[in-house]
Amino acid sequence: MGLLVEGRWQDQWYESSKDGAFQREQAKRRSWVTADGSPGPSGEGGFKAEAGRYHLYVSLACPWAHRTLIVRKLKGLESLIDVSVVSWLMRENGWTFDKQTGSTGDALDGHTFMYQRYLADTADYTGRVTVPVLWDKQLNRIVSNESSEIIRMFNSAFDELTGNHLELYPEPLRNEIDRLNDRIYPAVNNGVYRAGFATSQGAYEEAFDEVFAELDALETLLSEKRYLAGEYLT
Repeated sequence: MGLLVEGRWQDQWYESSKDGAFQREQAKRRSWVTADGSPGPSGEGGFKAEAGRYHLYVSLACPWAHRTLIVRKLKGLESLIDVSVVSWLMRENGWTFDKQTGSTGDALDGHTFMYQRYLADTADYTGRVTVPVLWDKQLNRIVSNESSEIIRMFNSAFDELTGNHLELYPEPLRNEIDRLNDRIYPAVNNGVYRAGFATSQGAYEEAFDEVFAELDALETLLSEKRYLAGEYLT
């Protein structure tokens, strides 16, 4: 697993609370790519949507990364935003670019480890080294390592460049989508991690029960309609 502490790599397990519950670190890079480079909902401005400017780092073993790849495909961004895939095998140095275990290699700088990409952004970085990461090749900075926000950028920021106006976060459905996400994220998306990384039986069982209770509730919703929100994929 591991993390960086003031620029030094440490092989350290995920944090947990006193009762053994998994605690996820909040993403620390939260700027936004926008159509004109103006600031987004968080972080700094200056990240204008431009063809070839951004690079996406993902793992095919990471569901958070999967959704950025899915939206990249749906929005026709393959020719605008290139991708490097880390190895699926995580060891004492975290995510690696080992081509022997499925990585494409680091297409930009030939790094060996993903944590080197974080250090290229901030030499004394402290925090978990996660994917996906959206990298700005022009400014040599991480734009974002928050997947939920990367997919929202992909949804709209590049529309004028691609001509693809598929709207995955339509204004009339945003309240409903947000409400569903507020349920699904803690119970299912993060719930499987809370179960898998729990360090006590009690914390595991609590997370396990929440995962399957929410899956049952979602199954009920989907028995009545094809999509959770609206009449097409959002």
